[in-house]
Amino acid sequence: MSTGRSFFALDRDEARARITELGGRPFHADVIRSEAIDRRNLDYAEMSSLSRELRSRLATELPLYSAEEVARSRTSDGTQKLLLRFPDGAAVETVHMPSRRRGRGATLCVSSQVGCSVGCPFCASGKAGLVRNLTHDEIFEQFLLGQALGPLARSVVMGIGEPLLNYEALRRALETVRSEIGIGARKITVSTVGFPTRLNRIARENPPFQLAISLHSPDDEQRARLVPAMAGIPIEEILSAGDNWFATTGREVTYEYVLLGGENDSEDHAERLARRLQNRRATINLIPYNPIPDDEFARPAADAANRFHDTLVQKGLVATVRWSRGAEADAACGQLRIQASPQHR
Repeated sequence: MSTGRSFFALDRDEARARITELGGRPFHADVIRSEAIDRRNLDYAEMSSLSRELRSRLATELPLYSAEEVARSRTSDGTQKLLLRFPDGAAVETVHMPSRRRGRGATLCVSSQVGCSVGCPFCASGKAGLVRNLTHDEIFEQFLLGQALGPLARSVVMGIGEPLLNYEALRRALETVRSEIGIGARKITVSTVGFPTRLNRIARENPPFQLAISLHSPDDEQRARLVPAMAGIPIEEILSAGDNWFATTGREVTYEYVLLGGENDSEDHAERLARRLQNRRATINLIPYNPIPDDEFARPAADAANRFHDTLVQKGLVATVRWSRGAEADAACGQLRIQASPQHR
């Protein structure tokens, strides 16, 4: 097989030129894009509008995409998690979560980096640190493979990696997702731990996605321990960046908060979080921790999660509890990668 670039790593002009080199016509590049994106056909052999000779040559000289599926898990609710490996051996996860309402389409959770440099001690994704950034086409390929599992209605960039540390590649990939797959800006959410300077700069661009900021604590000292890369950056500075996002883009921020049993899930934590977020246009997404092997943290009791939620609501805040879809498969938030790719631990 060719060791060169894959079809979706090329821009339109490059693809047309490469197809011509391989004996096709320039318009065949557009045919291939339509087959892969519109018809969700990811096999050259089944693209009958191309000659058999061209299909054979493409299969050996120009792979349609570079990712290889090396593992898959499926839960009882239909959630499917793919472990994808790229030619250099780097691996990431992509999660396809069908709607609980028939006909609504699925949500796809994609990764932006291989590994993560943020270092949250409760997160399987960052246990081995950052390996490298994904390229724009490696991000886009996750959408190609994800929609092959079923139509997509929305996407969340909440998989492996910190999106703002690979923003240019992510921005380019999401532009293609919006223009060619058709997932609108209000249906794409990018999750970050903060980085106020970057957030303020990106807000001025009025980017076409919704923003989620992971807090995980109402206290600076505790957050520095839970989110090591943000040590020294006050929570109020991050919240101010969120306020600026809303003022600049007109889109509310979602604040994510992983509930860790006995660590940050007390009613006192909830009350202090409420004081931080009162009078802000925002939604709080509470995520009960999904345990990973050999970890110091515990999943919160259901009643503790419900009390935390109720305390926020009583303080006038909008809050939801989102139990992880995938715990039964030991594959949520990086676990499939750890189990199937021990070299990335």
